[in-house]
Amino acid sequence: MSDTRNDSREIDPAVRAELTRLRESIDNIDAAVVHMLAERFKCTQQVGVLKAEHQLPPADPAREARQIARLRELAESAKLDPAFAEKLLNFIIAEVIRHHETIADGAR
Repeated sequence: MSDTRNDSREIDPAVRAELTRLRESIDNIDAAVVHMLAERFKCTQQVGVLKAEHQLPPADPAREARQIARLRELAESAKLDPAFAEKLLNFIIAEVIRHHETIADGAR
C-alpha cells in the first residue's frame, strides 16, 4: 500500500506555493490563538484570586451559560459551527474552574 505523504509525484509549483501560503496563514493563526488563550487565562487567574479572597465559588453556572449562548451567536455570525464553539468554550471553562479551585485551595 502506497503512503501518499511520501509519494514522489511532482506537485505543480503554483499549487505548492498556494499550499505553502495557506499553511503559513494557518501557522500564524495558531500562534495568535495560543497568545489570545494565554491572555484570557491571565485574566481568569486574576478572577480566581479575587474569588478566593472573597470566598466566592470557583464556578459561576449563570455566567457560563450566558457566555456559551453569546459564543454560539458569535460562531453563527462567523459561519463557525456553534456546537464546535460550545465544546471549545466548555473545555476552556473546565480548565478555568480547575485553576480557580487550585487558587481557592491555596488560599485556605
